[in-house]
Amino acid sequence: MRTLARSARRRVPAADARAAAEVIATWAGDIAALAQRCTVSCFSTFGDELDTAPLIKALIRKGCRLALPVVVGRAQPLVFRRWTPGDPMGTGHFGIREPLPSASEVHPRVFLVPLLAFDRQGYRVGYGGGFYDRSLQKARAEGRVAAIGLAFASQQVGLVPRDRYDQPVDFVLTERGLTTCTGGARAAALSW
Repeated sequence: MRTLARSARRRVPAADARAAAEVIATWAGDIAALAQRCTVSCFSTFGDELDTAPLIKALIRKGCRLALPVVVGRAQPLVFRRWTPGDPMGTGHFGIREPLPSASEVHPRVFLVPLLAFDRQGYRVGYGGGFYDRSLQKARAEGRVAAIGLAFASQQVGLVPRDRYDQPVDFVLTERGLTTCTGGARAAALSW
């Protein structure tokens, strides 16, 4: 499924990808309201992922404090470090840009989550490391948080294979709008 999902995402025309990123950026006010003045974890776009730059700019205009994930080790939850555009960055695992170790560690309320494929229940196919599953499990055990998958609508599939460790996202945001996911009935408890 990972291979098929990568292939499908690569086929999204560049103009459609740019338009999708701009549409998703229009949801910045809603994301800011959900965060309730707490930190929003974004991600550095990698490869042919949905471009997060327009959304990041819009979130900053809405007054959001941002963080980016840092991989600290295999089979470990991510660490989230305070970040604003222009801050010095390093290159971490897998060649992904991330904040330097000197950036403050924070605990986001809203997690914007990358994915390769997703289903209506909010289960996702990631890159196989389980970093977001561990991170969401830890954050959910510590308090009320929301996870929003960012994707192209064409990345939706009928059913994502899952195991007991997989953590569904609460919502998926695509160029077609917001989907409230049904996995775990968590989304209903969140005020959007």
